[in-house]
Amino acid sequence: MKVDVVIFGGGGAGLWLLDVLCGRGLRVVLVEKDTLGGGQTVGSQGIIHGGMKYAITGSQRASATAIRDMPEVWRECIAGRSQPDLRGTPTRSTCCFMWRTMSLKSTLGMLGARVGLRSNAEKVEVCDRPVVLQACPGDVFRLDEQVIDTVGFVRTLAERHERRLLSCAEVEFVRSDARDVSAVVLRHPRTGEALRVDVGQVVLTAGAGNAGLRELAGLSTGVMQRRPLHMAMVRGDLPNLFGHCIDGARTRVTVTSARDARGEMVWQVGGQVAEDGVSMSAAELVEHVRRELVLALPGVNFRGCAWSTYRIDRGEGFTEDGGRPSGPVVLRDGNVITAWPTKLALLPHLAMLVSERLGACGSEECDGLEAFDGWLRPEVSLPPWDCETRWVTLD
Repeated sequence: MKVDVVIFGGGGAGLWLLDVLCGRGLRVVLVEKDTLGGGQTVGSQGIIHGGMKYAITGSQRASATAIRDMPEVWRECIAGRSQPDLRGTPTRSTCCFMWRTMSLKSTLGMLGARVGLRSNAEKVEVCDRPVVLQACPGDVFRLDEQVIDTVGFVRTLAERHERRLLSCAEVEFVRSDARDVSAVVLRHPRTGEALRVDVGQVVLTAGAGNAGLRELAGLSTGVMQRRPLHMAMVRGDLPNLFGHCIDGARTRVTVTSARDARGEMVWQVGGQVAEDGVSMSAAELVEHVRRELVLALPGVNFRGCAWSTYRIDRGEGFTEDGGRPSGPVVLRDGNVITAWPTKLALLPHLAMLVSERLGACGSEECDGLEAFDGWLRPEVSLPPWDCETRWVTLD
């Protein structure tokens, strides 16, 4: 069995790249050891950022220009006018809102965001504000940032390429020399059957899992860093809300909404609270987030709501100062490419960069996919609110 490219990691990065490479006519398979999207993708809030965070911090990095184009790229794909065709992806909201608290720091942060965003921020008249933001001080702005259903996004891409998706319990990299991987040996998660696949090139898009894969392939793991998050969730009689509360050069809280399997409203709460929460226990983070939401959303009643948390282990390309990379990171070691998108919105950019690095890698010697017929396919991950069972109700 021989294929042009084997992709390891079934999150948004791997699935988007799979679609791009299939569109080039390459023989490609994707390997996932757990669930599709179960790492960073489904755990994210699904916001297709358009540069708001760069504007707040006053950053003029090159990535600020690239990410401002991403909402339109995604919109074209979701509308079916560009590839990959994401018409099956539900959109939770076509925009996000931005508001502030009473503090002077928050007022200045809002001013900086407005200057940096220019025409991307549209002032919302008081009468047109969502009810949940009626009591917020100062101006409220509408941002051109759509919010996608991440589970639906993963499922849409997975259904397009089901035959190419492989569930694998263990993998072994076979090296032909000091640089290149000549084959991978995949072990069936149920039967233990081993299948050797000769490869032209290997791409690692497994997020934080890239470190372990690089170690198996005999490559350095020092090229990756981890920046974890501790996210909060609130479930109950809550309004629909998508947006950011600005406080100085940071997003104090970012709130997105969804319905759980029982039809109840759930808020995902990220932003600065998710960064601060890394060092907190679940109980400490719940108390912290409740206080922050009361300040950020005066007038919202959280009585009777249930609270929970979950952690995300974000993997990124290494930076000297430990800060977030300015954009996607793509590294080549022989015929192995390792890639991190840095942000969900940058998946199209990452796929383009990796496709360019692969070059003209098609081979007439590659086989079809018949050897994978009957192989176990990975399932799409459930959203965190339908996985988490440790919910608490506060007085």
